[in-house]
Amino acid sequence: MSRPPIVHLDRVSKDYREGEEARHVLREASAAFAEGEIVAIRGRSGSGKSTLLNLIAGIDRPTAGEVWVAGACLNRLSPAARTVFRRDHLGFVFQFFNLVPTLSVLENVQLPAELAGRPPAEAAARARALLAEVSLQDREDAFPDRLSGGEQQRVAVARALVQDPRLLLADEPTGNLDDAAGRSVMALLERVTRGAGRSLVLVTHSPQVAAMADRVFTIEDGGLVPLAPAESLPG
Repeated sequence: MSRPPIVHLDRVSKDYREGEEARHVLREASAAFAEGEIVAIRGRSGSGKSTLLNLIAGIDRPTAGEVWVAGACLNRLSPAARTVFRRDHLGFVFQFFNLVPTLSVLENVQLPAELAGRPPAEAAARARALLAEVSLQDREDAFPDRLSGGEQQRVAVARALVQDPRLLLADEPTGNLDDAAGRSVMALLERVTRGAGRSLVLVTHSPQVAAMADRVFTIEDGGLVPLAPAESLPG
């Protein structure tokens, strides 16, 4: 029997209030992303790409419809339960890294594990193993401002993996990097995702980044539209 999808969006709509007006960002968007799949989301600025990631993460709730992740309907969970769910099942990679500037590389990576209740020694051991996986084992005592952009993003990937999540979410993970660093980070994300059977949903403007995905969707008029491979290449 086939496994259920890691993400299932069932007629998801999301509206925001702007003064007296309602802004419709997503309109009955539906899709299913398989376990172990890499999915890229494209669309013009303001089309709802980051909103979609926030809904999959349980950071935001849909106005209508249901968001299922790893067998849980997120909009049926309380805010506290969604926070615990994110901690236990999801990893995040952001465009601007979001590293804590006053913490060392090692401390940044082990922080989520410590916040989840792991003993410090166990969290540090896990963080060191991940830093070795992203080829930064010799930088664990450095602070973020001493790293290149590509190195900071590799630290962010290691941090996203410290809780061994089933699903990684990435919002423009190469958007703040030069081409060479961007290619390196995407190769790393592909390796740590496929190698461990994880799933990855990423938002990107880059056709080169989208090309490494198993499937590409665009957001058009609030809906999720799957693209054929040839359609995913233009910028």
